[in-house]
Amino acid sequence: MVEASVDVFVPYLGNLSALLDKAAAFAGDRQIDPASLLQARLAPDMFNLIRQVCEANRHAAIACALLAGRTPPVVAESDTDIAGLKARIAATIDVVQSMPREVIEASGDREVVFTFRSGATRAFHGRSMLLTFSLPQFFFHVTTAYDILRHAGVPLAKPDYLRLPR
Repeated sequence: MVEASVDVFVPYLGNLSALLDKAAAFAGDRQIDPASLLQARLAPDMFNLIRQVCEANRHAAIACALLAGRTPPVVAESDTDIAGLKARIAATIDVVQSMPREVIEASGDREVVFTFRSGATRAFHGRSMLLTFSLPQFFFHVTTAYDILRHAGVPLAKPDYLRLPR
Protein backbone atom coordinates (compact mmCIF):
# COMPACT_ATOMS: atom_id res chain seq x y z
CA MET A 1 0.00 0.00 0.00
CA VAL A 2 2.86 2.38 0.71
CA GLU A 3 4.47 1.55 -2.61
CA ALA A 4 1.19 2.29 -4.42
CA SER A 5 0.47 5.50 -2.51
CA VAL A 6 3.28 7.48 -0.88
CA ASP A 7 5.90 6.10 -3.25
CA VAL A 8 3.79 7.17 -6.25
CA PHE A 9 2.41 10.48 -5.01
CA VAL A 10 5.74 11.93 -3.85
CA PRO A 11 7.72 11.64 -7.10
CA TYR A 12 4.81 12.78 -9.26
CA LEU A 13 4.22 15.76 -7.00
CA GLY A 14 7.91 16.54 -7.55
CA ASN A 15 7.37 16.24 -11.29
CA LEU A 16 4.40 18.61 -11.03
CA SER A 17 6.60 21.12 -9.23
CA ALA A 18 9.18 20.83 -12.01
CA LEU A 19 6.44 21.49 -14.59
CA LEU A 20 5.69 24.73 -12.74
CA ASP A 21 9.39 25.65 -12.90
CA LYS A 22 9.27 25.21 -16.67
CA ALA A 23 6.10 27.31 -16.81
CA ALA A 24 7.81 30.10 -14.84
CA ALA A 25 10.85 29.99 -17.12
CA PHE A 26 8.63 30.03 -20.21
CA ALA A 27 6.70 33.04 -18.92
CA GLY A 28 9.93 34.86 -18.06
CA ASP A 29 11.58 34.13 -21.40
CA ARG A 30 8.56 35.38 -23.33
CA GLN A 31 7.66 38.19 -20.96
CA ILE A 32 4.24 36.65 -20.38
CA ASP A 33 2.36 37.26 -17.16
CA PRO A 34 2.49 33.90 -15.33
CA ALA A 35 -1.07 34.57 -14.15
CA SER A 36 -2.27 33.93 -17.69
CA LEU A 37 -0.84 30.40 -17.49
CA LEU A 38 -2.32 29.85 -14.03
CA GLN A 39 -5.78 30.88 -15.20
CA ALA A 40 -5.59 28.76 -18.37
CA ARG A 41 -7.92 25.81 -18.80
CA LEU A 42 -8.57 23.29 -21.55
CA ALA A 43 -12.31 23.92 -21.75
CA PRO A 44 -14.64 26.50 -20.22
CA ASP A 45 -16.15 23.99 -17.80
CA MET A 46 -12.83 22.56 -16.61
CA PHE A 47 -10.71 23.73 -13.68
CA ASN A 48 -7.88 26.16 -14.40
CA LEU A 49 -4.22 25.29 -13.79
CA ILE A 50 -4.30 26.54 -10.20
CA ARG A 51 -7.21 24.29 -9.33
CA GLN A 52 -5.69 21.29 -11.17
CA VAL A 53 -2.56 21.59 -9.04
CA CYS A 54 -4.64 22.06 -5.88
CA GLU A 55 -6.77 19.01 -6.68
CA ALA A 56 -3.73 16.80 -7.31
CA ASN A 57 -2.36 17.83 -3.91
CA ARG A 58 -5.73 17.37 -2.23
CA HIS A 59 -6.19 13.82 -3.50
CA ALA A 60 -2.68 12.78 -2.49
CA ALA A 61 -2.97 14.27 1.01
CA ILE A 62 -6.47 12.98 1.70
CA ALA A 63 -5.74 9.48 0.40
CA CYS A 64 -2.63 9.09 2.52
CA ALA A 65 -4.33 10.51 5.61
CA LEU A 66 -7.27 8.13 5.25
CA LEU A 67 -4.96 5.17 4.66
CA ALA A 68 -2.97 6.20 7.73
CA GLY A 69 -6.10 6.43 9.86
CA ARG A 70 -5.68 10.18 10.29
CA THR A 71 -8.16 12.98 9.85
CA PRO A 72 -7.72 14.29 6.31
CA PRO A 73 -6.26 17.78 6.14
CA VAL A 74 -8.42 20.68 5.05
CA VAL A 75 -6.88 21.87 1.82
CA ALA A 76 -7.41 25.57 1.14
CA GLU A 77 -7.24 26.93 -2.37
CA SER A 78 -5.61 30.26 -1.77
CA ASP A 79 -2.54 30.01 -3.98
CA THR A 80 -2.47 32.58 -6.75
CA ASP A 81 1.07 32.32 -8.06
CA ILE A 82 3.62 29.73 -9.06
CA ALA A 83 5.65 30.13 -5.87
CA GLY A 84 2.55 29.48 -3.78
CA LEU A 85 1.68 26.38 -5.78
CA LYS A 86 5.22 25.07 -5.42
CA ALA A 87 5.08 25.69 -1.66
CA ARG A 88 1.77 23.80 -1.54
CA ILE A 89 3.35 20.86 -3.36
CA ALA A 90 6.33 20.84 -0.97
CA ALA A 91 3.98 20.94 2.03
CA THR A 92 1.90 18.08 0.59
CA ILE A 93 5.03 16.01 0.06
CA ASP A 94 5.95 16.62 3.71
CA VAL A 95 2.46 15.62 4.87
CA VAL A 96 2.39 12.47 2.74
CA GLN A 97 5.86 11.41 3.85
CA SER A 98 5.02 12.03 7.52
CA MET A 99 2.21 9.48 7.56
CA PRO A 100 2.98 6.26 9.45
CA ARG A 101 4.06 3.80 6.79
CA GLU A 102 3.17 0.72 8.86
CA VAL A 103 -0.43 1.91 9.26
CA ILE A 104 -0.72 2.69 5.53
CA GLU A 105 0.78 -0.72 4.72
CA ALA A 106 -1.95 -2.43 6.76
CA SER A 107 -4.80 -0.35 5.30
CA GLY A 108 -5.69 -2.43 2.25
CA ASP A 109 -8.69 -4.21 3.77
CA ARG A 110 -9.59 -1.54 6.34
CA GLU A 111 -12.66 0.62 5.71
CA VAL A 112 -11.98 4.27 4.97
CA VAL A 113 -14.56 6.95 4.35
CA PHE A 114 -13.95 9.63 1.74
CA THR A 115 -15.87 12.87 2.23
CA PHE A 116 -16.64 14.81 -0.93
CA ARG A 117 -16.72 18.60 -1.10
CA SER A 118 -20.52 18.41 -1.03
CA GLY A 119 -20.37 16.63 2.33
CA ALA A 120 -21.50 13.33 0.84
CA THR A 121 -19.42 10.34 1.92
CA ARG A 122 -18.43 7.05 0.40
CA ALA A 123 -16.99 4.08 2.23
CA PHE A 124 -14.22 2.10 0.56
CA HIS A 125 -11.71 -0.50 1.55
CA GLY A 126 -8.33 1.23 1.56
CA ARG A 127 -7.02 -0.65 -1.47
CA SER A 128 -10.15 0.09 -3.48
CA MET A 129 -10.12 3.79 -2.61
CA LEU A 130 -6.49 4.09 -3.57
CA LEU A 131 -6.55 2.08 -6.79
CA THR A 132 -9.97 2.96 -8.18
CA PHE A 133 -10.52 6.50 -6.91
CA SER A 134 -7.58 8.41 -5.43
CA LEU A 135 -4.83 7.46 -7.88
CA PRO A 136 -7.05 8.00 -10.96
CA GLN A 137 -8.16 11.37 -9.58
CA PHE A 138 -4.58 12.36 -8.79
CA PHE A 139 -3.27 11.41 -12.22
CA PHE A 140 -6.20 13.09 -13.96
CA HIS A 141 -5.29 16.40 -12.35
CA VAL A 142 -1.52 16.06 -12.83
CA THR A 143 -2.05 15.13 -16.48
CA THR A 144 -4.48 17.98 -17.01
CA ALA A 145 -2.00 20.44 -15.49
CA TYR A 146 0.63 19.12 -17.92
CA ASP A 147 -1.83 19.41 -20.81
CA ILE A 148 -2.79 22.99 -19.94
CA LEU A 149 0.87 24.04 -19.90
CA ARG A 150 1.64 22.13 -23.10
CA HIS A 151 -1.38 23.68 -24.80
CA ALA A 152 -0.19 27.14 -23.70
CA GLY A 153 3.11 26.55 -25.47
CA VAL A 154 5.35 25.60 -22.56
CA PRO A 155 7.98 23.31 -24.10
CA LEU A 156 7.19 20.07 -22.31
CA ALA A 157 7.56 16.47 -23.39
CA LYS A 158 6.72 13.10 -21.89
CA PRO A 159 10.00 12.93 -19.90
CA ASP A 160 8.93 16.11 -18.06
CA TYR A 161 5.80 14.29 -16.93
CA LEU A 162 7.35 10.91 -16.17
CA ARG A 163 10.88 11.87 -15.14
CA LEU A 164 13.12 8.90 -14.44
CA PRO A 165 11.40 5.54 -13.98
CA ARG A 166 11.51 4.35 -10.40
